[in-house]
Amino acid sequence: MRQSGLFTKTRKSAPKDEVSKNAKLLIRAGYIHKEMSGVYSFLPLGLRVLEKICKIIREEMNAIGGTELFLTTLQDKNLWEKTGRWSDAVVDNWFKTKLKNDTELGLGFTHEEPLTVLMKDHISSYRDLPRYVYQIQTKFRNETRAKSGIIRGREFLMKDLYSFSKDEKEHLEFYEKVKKAYQNIFNRVEIGKRTYLTYASGGTFSKYSHEFQTITDAGEDTIYINKKDYGKGLTMEAGHAALNKEVWSDKNLNTVPNINPDLSGMKDDFVEHKAVEVGNIFTLGTKFSEAFDLKYLDENGKAHPVFMGSYGIGPGRLMGAIVELFADDKGIVWPASVAPFQAHLLSVSSDSGKAKEEADKLYQTLLNAGVEVLYDDRDLRAGEKFADADLVGIPKRVVVSDKSIASGGAEVKDRRTGKVEIIPPDALKRAVEQ
Repeated sequence: MRQSGLFTKTRKSAPKDEVSKNAKLLIRAGYIHKEMSGVYSFLPLGLRVLEKICKIIREEMNAIGGTELFLTTLQDKNLWEKTGRWSDAVVDNWFKTKLKNDTELGLGFTHEEPLTVLMKDHISSYRDLPRYVYQIQTKFRNETRAKSGIIRGREFLMKDLYSFSKDEKEHLEFYEKVKKAYQNIFNRVEIGKRTYLTYASGGTFSKYSHEFQTITDAGEDTIYINKKDYGKGLTMEAGHAALNKEVWSDKNLNTVPNINPDLSGMKDDFVEHKAVEVGNIFTLGTKFSEAFDLKYLDENGKAHPVFMGSYGIGPGRLMGAIVELFADDKGIVWPASVAPFQAHLLSVSSDSGKAKEEADKLYQTLLNAGVEVLYDDRDLRAGEKFADADLVGIPKRVVVSDKSIASGGAEVKDRRTGKVEIIPPDALKRAVEQ
């Protein structure tokens, strides 16, 4: 992409009512546009990042047997009344609307109810199980407070996976696979060392659920980590876990499984941190299958309710958390796996025009080699281009100038480390991909 053809522009300041670091930087760098509080549009650069995050999620979900679908946003009131979740007293963040004939509808905030009903057409025998289906779809939640940028929005993208198993044993086997898949996702976007598998309340579904919490001052949650495990993130030993504040308040921590039992009764051995929830996994059991009579016949013809689970990740929330973790005083610093482009090519103008000519050639060479390049071919001063490149945060900045040409190549700067090298043209592809 040539930057001269990119309609978005960088900004020196973000909207005055924006308080979160992720939203300020993403707006200033031209990744998102704020429509209203808690509602953001993704611009070309932001969409590229979001799609790369979704691609990683899809790959990991497909690897454990997930099958993708896409469900409707409009929700039938009658389905949700059967599980008691239509009531605003039970679910306080519904967006509800009406058809012209006054039929009341909801805008989906999750999809357990409609998917359970849908699966009645496809599950009737033990031979039909297990099944794992997921979607990446827009959700709506009428949040009272939306001040964390794209970390907490009223309209947002979510990957929600649902499992349908014959029994609890089969469910738990898949549940562990999801844990590993989520770990892979967070490691691939480079936040695994700051992310902890955390026990949280299971709500109406089970006593406990699991959250994946990433330590950041921008977090709205509070977690407690065993001092022996702090700094290990998702590399913690099996049998250890962090605790959400709601579980921490439990007077008897010995009732919580797998928190390093030898220290479970010693709260002084835990440290408190702010964190943002980047993923969650629930055991649903038979709550929804019983409500909608989703059953299967076993080998002997006996009917059983299907055992279910639910697993969520917000790609936009994950994008916001990445910005919060890696940004510096100059702007965004993207991990290579989710950056909108691999390289940001800059031509620094000269009287001879030689730099522009060589940069044009290099741009085409990199494209032909399969390198994703944002080419800043705009007629701006070098300082403006450098500042914009730092703000946009692409991993490698490649500068072509009279000075670099005289040195036999292009100047390559690593956005995260600041390391600068002169790289000959035939080695640029390798240097960028490293």
